[in-house]
Amino acid sequence: MLEIKNLVYTVTDPKTGKENRIIDDISLKINERFVAITGPNGSGKSTLAKLIAGIAKPDSGRIYLDGIDITDMSITERANAGISYAFQQPVRFKGITVKDMISLAAGSKISVSEACKYLSEVGLCAKEYVNREINESLSGGELKRIEIAMINARGTKFSVFDEPEAGIDLWSFNNLIKVFEKMHEKTKGNILIISHQERILDIADKIVVIAGGKIAAYGTKEEIMPELLSAQAACKFATGGEE
Repeated sequence: MLEIKNLVYTVTDPKTGKENRIIDDISLKINERFVAITGPNGSGKSTLAKLIAGIAKPDSGRIYLDGIDITDMSITERANAGISYAFQQPVRFKGITVKDMISLAAGSKISVSEACKYLSEVGLCAKEYVNREINESLSGGELKRIEIAMINARGTKFSVFDEPEAGIDLWSFNNLIKVFEKMHEKTKGNILIISHQERILDIADKIVVIAGGKIAAYGTKEEIMPELLSAQAACKFATGGEE
């Protein structure tokens, strides 16, 4: 279980010196199988994910993983404690092969067949990718899938995915959902997914809506989805069908 208590994060405009509160006193418990975070662009969703992973540090508030305070832990310490994080825009690593990265994620040297298994699960033709370098030759969608395969190989108790569906339009959402389900079966941990996609939100046990750095709504999909769909419909009507 992950627990966030009174988390605050601000950034300062270098030109004006004005402080902008990106995360505004958020408190949240995440103990379900799948929890989805959604909300408008710029609402603080990705910032919250980075605070959980340790990429950013809060101004105040605490973060607990299974009752242990991880607020002051580094990214590496949090990873060792059992947190995985998938970037919205995955990082490229020249000179490192896909197999090498999956081995690093797994924490041990894995065989080609094992690497191929993880790649096949995310819809990649394994033989074409296992020895490729993680560089500019890979598309954003390919990198996304490889990153998901890496987190699957890690098998941590708390995994954060920032818009995992981005760039993988040709790969069915059903397959993506199956990967998440297998991941949970393997780890019995918690998976936090940041997404705007209704099909992703539909698998969530709980949905968190963030707006203006605050939690605007929190509940089951039966409680939250009707309001979300109503708000989206109103937005499309107001903009003449544009989102």
